[in-house]
Amino acid sequence: MSVARPTTIGVSIPIPAPHGDYLQRRRADFGDPQAWQIPAHITLLPPTEVDQEAYAAFRSHCADVAAAHSAFDVVLRGTGTFRPLSDVVFIQVARGVSNCESLERALRSGPVRRDLDFYYHPHVTVAHNVPSESLDRAFGELADYSVAFPVGAYHLYELGEDGVWRPVHEFALVGS
Repeated sequence: MSVARPTTIGVSIPIPAPHGDYLQRRRADFGDPQAWQIPAHITLLPPTEVDQEAYAAFRSHCADVAAAHSAFDVVLRGTGTFRPLSDVVFIQVARGVSNCESLERALRSGPVRRDLDFYYHPHVTVAHNVPSESLDRAFGELADYSVAFPVGAYHLYELGEDGVWRPVHEFALVGS
């Protein structure tokens, strides 16, 4: 009898087209090697390994969390960075922060518990693990970036054997 390998999952809010496509292209422009493996998103649960039993329970938990939370609006505006702790430049979430925080807390309070390496800070990564000149360029070139969009769902993603993150389920935010 073979033992099933754990699955690496993540949960995030996808950045809708054309905004997500634009940010993904810019991430590639800055030389980020993961630009085409990770769709533009706001993380709610970072990469986490789960076995089959925990995964099934977590999918059910995701549905319960979505049913308890309402749709909301997000505004992305300007850049930020985690340097010197981490070589990351990101687009800031200027509106919808508390909604993201509430979803993140609820998702991590269920059958899949995960400690975070850093405190939760909703954002959209646009450059990661690239030379400092590229980080500086990303920070400057996207400093005036601003977009608003409604968030009506979040996605559960799986990491493929090819290193690409793919959405496998959408959970509609239907709470009142």
